[in-house]
Amino acid sequence: MAVMTYIDASRQAVAEEMRRDPMVWAVGEDLGRGGVFGQYKGLVDEFGPDRISDAPISESCIMGAAVGAAMTGTRPIVEMRFSDFALCAVDELVNQAAKARYMFGGQTRVPLVVREPIGMWRSSAAQHSQSLEAWYAHIPGLVVAVPSTPADNRALLKAAIRCDDPVVFMEHKNLWALGGDVPDGDDVAEFGKARAVREGKDLTIVSWSAAVHTATEAATTLAGEGIEAEVLDLRTLWPWDKDAVLASVERTGRLLVVQEAVSVAGFGAEVAATVAENLHPALKAPVKRLGAPRIPISYAPVLEDQVRITADAIAAAARGLVKT
Repeated sequence: MAVMTYIDASRQAVAEEMRRDPMVWAVGEDLGRGGVFGQYKGLVDEFGPDRISDAPISESCIMGAAVGAAMTGTRPIVEMRFSDFALCAVDELVNQAAKARYMFGGQTRVPLVVREPIGMWRSSAAQHSQSLEAWYAHIPGLVVAVPSTPADNRALLKAAIRCDDPVVFMEHKNLWALGGDVPDGDDVAEFGKARAVREGKDLTIVSWSAAVHTATEAATTLAGEGIEAEVLDLRTLWPWDKDAVLASVERTGRLLVVQEAVSVAGFGAEVAATVAENLHPALKAPVKRLGAPRIPISYAPVLEDQVRITADAIAAAARGLVKT
């Protein structure tokens, strides 16, 4: 077991997979200087510019070239810098990569990892702060991973690189400096398996990415008031661990889904609907969702805070559910 940051864990995953498999390579803007956040720092020195490949500022070109390279047998890691910028390459990802295996009758696969940093980070404003994970969970053919810890960032990224289908890998920018224990050895995660962050009997809080930490903070506050909240980290949104969520809510009778993304049509709605459809008789209170309002994220910190889901807001929503 080693202690490392979220960003270092991802860098280690890339390096280990590139050493293991010569078909793994990375492409994107700014990779030669280590990536815009430093995710690739030092990798060009070990693997050279052919495998840590700088690209022109054209997301559609980067994605299109990587899709073709994946279909011919390599395993590209595509760096989109920000999930917002990846929208310039949606056709190549959604209409080509996600559908190629089906369109070609299984004659080809697209083993592609698309890294899309998400979330609010240091007054980055409306074009650099979005959480768009629900967009990709909606698309057949895509795997969607949303790691919340250094250990998961390493283990899920290794799983994504080895996956034979395209994976949208969404790392929260505000977690880059987060430290935590990371297992030694070749730790590779399994998609579709949630992590129980803490146990509780009074309600279930389901979350993912950075919101997991906010939910855990709220659960600690609630515990001091005698309310025991179970916190589940989904880890991947497609596939997602329906069994773990249903089993937890069946025990507690209450569900609160917490997401940083805009609440309207967010993935939280999928979780809420699934629980309502399957466990209606067991519910002690209506299912509750917490997410951002449907407005752009401001540059000004005071306005940014108005759309941020806080531990206080989560705790207040939980208290309301328990009292219902």
